[in-house]
Amino acid sequence: MDKKLKLTKAKSNVEETPKKVKPPKRNTKRFRKLKFWSGLFIAPSFLGVMTFFIVPFIVIIRYSMVDNPISANYVGLENFKTVATNEAFLTAVKNTAMFSAIAVPLAVVLSLILAIVLDLNIPFRSQFRTFFLSPMMVPVASIVLIWQVLFHNNGAVNDYLMKLGFDGVDWMKSKYSIIVIVILFLWKNLGYNMILFMAALASIPKDILEVARLESANAFQTFFYIKTRYLSSTVLFVTIMSLISSFKIFREIYLLTTDYPYPTMYMLQHYMNNKFKKLDYQALSAGAIMMSLVMIVIIGLLFIVEERFGKDVEG
Repeated sequence: MDKKLKLTKAKSNVEETPKKVKPPKRNTKRFRKLKFWSGLFIAPSFLGVMTFFIVPFIVIIRYSMVDNPISANYVGLENFKTVATNEAFLTAVKNTAMFSAIAVPLAVVLSLILAIVLDLNIPFRSQFRTFFLSPMMVPVASIVLIWQVLFHNNGAVNDYLMKLGFDGVDWMKSKYSIIVIVILFLWKNLGYNMILFMAALASIPKDILEVARLESANAFQTFFYIKTRYLSSTVLFVTIMSLISSFKIFREIYLLTTDYPYPTMYMLQHYMNNKFKKLDYQALSAGAIMMSLVMIVIIGLLFIVEERFGKDVEG
């Protein structure tokens, strides 16, 4: 009886195991049909990518190597040399690099700190989360209006400084203008980054944290030896998104100061926008390609660092 029961159980287990579906063989009617329909479904996306990304990029490469789009005489790398020695371009590169070097690390670190604090189940947790997310719902024009009220020469910040006995500062037309833009960038982006980090913290396996607690690991050790490794992919994503957002700060600066702001606020987007208005397509294309190459190198380095840092977690 025991043997029969074992045999019946073995048969039922065999029957319950799902059979693997074999892929269709090549050069068969079914395979060709599957290939046709797959290509048909992919075609709209492929055409969209070709039309709006690949073809314009090829056109930009062509424009960067001709004297002008009409005569289209090949000049090689002459446009790149002209742009690289242009004073306005160098100023824009310097200001953009400085702004990104300050704003991006602050955006990553501060949003991570906020996520860790809100992960501790403190009182009024939902209210704090709503407060930091509220800038995402405010239109850009309204944000700029708020900043004009605060940091204008006769604004609220100067009024407060004068009451304390300090001299007022022309925030938009001084070396302190970069501080105004960094604060604006952080106020606008911290909430989104914080939510991403909170989601990543919630996805860390609880049993690993419990083992660390049983092994008498303190909060500092738990964070740096466990949590940071599981957060590495999220840190990479937040860094890349913050870097891209730092290049888009032109929108806010333009609404605050128009085409030609104070020199410390003149960004790469100002240079691109002014060249576009002058129809200087060759300089615009050369500058865009140079900026794209720098972005590719930076993002590639970030991927290499994340891959090495998070390798043991994936294993």
